[in-house]
Amino acid sequence: MTSMSHTPHVDAGMAAGASQAGRRSWVITANTVLGHVVAVPAALLVLAEIAVLSAGIVGRYVFRSPIVWSDELAGILFLWLAMLGSVIAFQRGEHMRMTAIVGVLSAQVRAFLDVVAAAASLAFLALVVWPAYEFAADEVFVTTPALEIVNSWRAAALPTGMGLMLVAAVLRLVRIASLRSLLGSLAIVAGILGTFVLLAPVLKPLGNLNLLIFFVVVVGAMVFAAVPIAFAFGLATVGYLALTTSTPDVVMIGRMDEGMSHLILLAVPLFVFLGLLIEMTGMARAMVSFLASLLGHVRGGLHYVLVGAMYLVSGISGSKAADMAAVAPVLFPEMRQRGAKPGDLVALLAATGAQTETIPPSLVLITIGSVTGVSISALFTGGLLPGVVLAVMLAAVVWWRYRREDLSHVKRARALEIGRAFVIAIPAIALPFVIRTAVVEGVATATEVSTIGILYSACAGLFVYRQFDWRRIYPMLVETASLSGAILLIIGAATGMAWALTQSGFSASLAKFMTGLPGGVPVFLAVTIVTFVILGSVLEGIPAIVLFGPLLFPIARQVGVHDVHYAMVVVLAMGIGLFAPPFGVGYYAACAISRINPDEGMRPIVGYMIALLIGTLIVAAVPWLSIGFL
Repeated sequence: MTSMSHTPHVDAGMAAGASQAGRRSWVITANTVLGHVVAVPAALLVLAEIAVLSAGIVGRYVFRSPIVWSDELAGILFLWLAMLGSVIAFQRGEHMRMTAIVGVLSAQVRAFLDVVAAAASLAFLALVVWPAYEFAADEVFVTTPALEIVNSWRAAALPTGMGLMLVAAVLRLVRIASLRSLLGSLAIVAGILGTFVLLAPVLKPLGNLNLLIFFVVVVGAMVFAAVPIAFAFGLATVGYLALTTSTPDVVMIGRMDEGMSHLILLAVPLFVFLGLLIEMTGMARAMVSFLASLLGHVRGGLHYVLVGAMYLVSGISGSKAADMAAVAPVLFPEMRQRGAKPGDLVALLAATGAQTETIPPSLVLITIGSVTGVSISALFTGGLLPGVVLAVMLAAVVWWRYRREDLSHVKRARALEIGRAFVIAIPAIALPFVIRTAVVEGVATATEVSTIGILYSACAGLFVYRQFDWRRIYPMLVETASLSGAILLIIGAATGMAWALTQSGFSASLAKFMTGLPGGVPVFLAVTIVTFVILGSVLEGIPAIVLFGPLLFPIARQVGVHDVHYAMVVVLAMGIGLFAPPFGVGYYAACAISRINPDEGMRPIVGYMIALLIGTLIVAAVPWLSIGFL
């Protein structure tokens, strides 16, 4: 009798488990289908951009007959690439977020906050998908000048991308959450949104105090709760505009469109792809092998090689993750064999990431140029020496730490071996100079030059290194779209947030405070360094630049600081914040790439960070280092 009385409960439990498994299976299938539907056109768009920009270079420089519509077509395809890439990044969980706080919590709390973050992202997408449609519909009245088609063809990327991300958000919630945590997270997000709506009559009279509520408290809470940064910015900005101003939601979409549509930002996906390409073709390995043969016998030699290799590779890829991924797997096994501690390896890798932020073609420099109007070729020229100054500072720390290293077991490379390694590395070492010459000589713009690098690397891989895996091209194109979408959605959301800050009069107040600082240029630069170290650790580089670049660069000019000099100080300070634990996201990226526990690098990195700070102060104190070669 007893066993019979339990049978219905067992059956019910089994049925519930089966239905949950069935639901998960259906969701996984739907998610896979959505992934293919988005990934294939995104990969084709990356190839199309390379083809269009290459055709523009050939038409203008070879045939002396510019293709007038190439930039316009590239701009249309670019917005589609940014939005579809954002969808892929959302599906893969690759939108940038800060996990330093969440990472120390228990697994159960972390899992629940993941669901809350997905629910917050869903809320933002649900709020903007209709305004995005309205924005695209309004663009039907605008005709593009060269192609003479309605601008809705371009603007339709926004509602399409938002809509697909909305679907991906729903699928993600159903996939990762139990029914209890799903309902709980939706209730929390809906409750917070509802409370703000009810408080709207109280908020409106508060004036600029709302900036503190929405852009410090709300954004801070979401960022620390590991809500992706783009969605945290977007949700706070939509809330601020809807509840405290009379601005229609469609304006936010317009600002996002403006932020993501700078043609110079087209360099982002192309340099990301270039970074993946040099790793795949073996160019990075050839370069590092040459440096290792040159310095491998010196005390701390391979640490110097790491500093030098990151300097050279940064001049190629433009993406810090790609730089570290190209160098670490080649050098670390040999360094470990020679007795280097894992903590010191990851600490130096992270420090070199910060050191090479100013080396062209850096995505951060490209972003500064696009949002502040400073010449990108001037930024590229100005970034070389500050990187050298910081490299020297890091090398000094390496010398001190390894001055007593035992090298009795290390064989010095013979001149013939060094010569052979150099000959093999020549095509790889030449790439940064090819890129730089193409920009300086006017063969290509800063946007187009990445296509020259891509074609050069492809030829080197096919004909020189004979290392070109065609099967990896499609995954690399999809990865390019994903990383680019994650970066560009942050830029779009941060542009909307920056516009809201500007309209509120905050920029005028900030300008007044900064220009009123006693002590002139030295104090202004000192405050800038402290500000951007903090911003770099919390916001990462690109969002901080988009938010504060347009506000602070005009003030720097007013105070008498050269644009390029100021850019170098800002980028170096931000790099320190980005790669310094416990908050720096770049530090955790270095740990992930080198597969070393973050705890091991916490102590060794302190010395390197102090060296970087001293180097940054030297660059700030000596403007010639940034503008001497302009």
